[in-house]
Amino acid sequence: MQTILSGNGTVWVVASFSFLLFLIGNLPWQLDDYDQAKQAYTSFEMIKEGRWFYQQTPHDRVATKPPLVGWVSAGLFAMTRLWELSWRLPSSCAYGSIAGLIALSAFGLNLLTPRLATLVRTDMALAFVIFLIGLVIWQKIERQEEWKPRDRVYLFALLTIAMLIKGPIVYAFLLPGIGVFEWWHGRVGALRQPDGPSRTGVAARRRYQSAWSGWWPWIASLAVFLLWVTGGILSQSGFFDEVVMREFLGRFGETIHRPQPLYFYLPHLIHKFAPWSILLIAIAIFDLALRRWRIGAVFREISPETFWLLCWSAGGLIV
Repeated sequence: MQTILSGNGTVWVVASFSFLLFLIGNLPWQLDDYDQAKQAYTSFEMIKEGRWFYQQTPHDRVATKPPLVGWVSAGLFAMTRLWELSWRLPSSCAYGSIAGLIALSAFGLNLLTPRLATLVRTDMALAFVIFLIGLVIWQKIERQEEWKPRDRVYLFALLTIAMLIKGPIVYAFLLPGIGVFEWWHGRVGALRQPDGPSRTGVAARRRYQSAWSGWWPWIASLAVFLLWVTGGILSQSGFFDEVVMREFLGRFGETIHRPQPLYFYLPHLIHKFAPWSILLIAIAIFDLALRRWRIGAVFREISPETFWLLCWSAGGLIV
């Protein structure tokens, strides 16, 4: 069984089957959903009318999303001349081979991803960039490396891309988890810190495990987004009401986008990511049982990189 799971052929079978699910997940491919049509129309306007920074919806209202995904679709259309592919492709864009196979299966073989992968929406593109940012942070923690100027530039570029996909909502998926991780790591590191001359070495090791990169990548990326917003307010009629108040600030209210409470999302995610979500919960329960349900000991002994994954997932879900 281990030979079968670790073979390259198994990976290709799972990848091919996942790709087939992506292709049929939204048949027939019709943009009958207004949100999809609105997203597709932005790149169409870029090509046909040269509206590269601010676009309209099919109902002649101001488009509410930043233009980056539209730019990607317009570029793909310039190469392929196929609107269906150009609209949908942006959405579909370790520890050994068996772990990689499980991760690939969890991503592709569930009820949620095949549905999202070919929708003409900005959600999958935003999720991909958030994944890359979380991966950079995970690598810094796992390798116990300090943040270098090159790393901060890379983080700034990813944050800017996320801002130009869907705005500052990216903060909600990352900053709560970073804050909890820094609080936990500082507390646990202080408890583990020995007395005597070696304290300096332990403090340096803790500094290199930080998930926080410093302020400038976050502020500079927000400045780029605010520059785009300022241009829209000054040049586009209705931009402030439709984009600033309704699309961005409305995300943090309860009337426009109608967010649901945590107990609504959690069962839906468990269902849509089964059997992987159930397996994950079962492993956690089994591990706690072996430790005689000493939850405090688990949080003291958990590795920093694993705890970051927990903070990252739970923080975005709760917010």
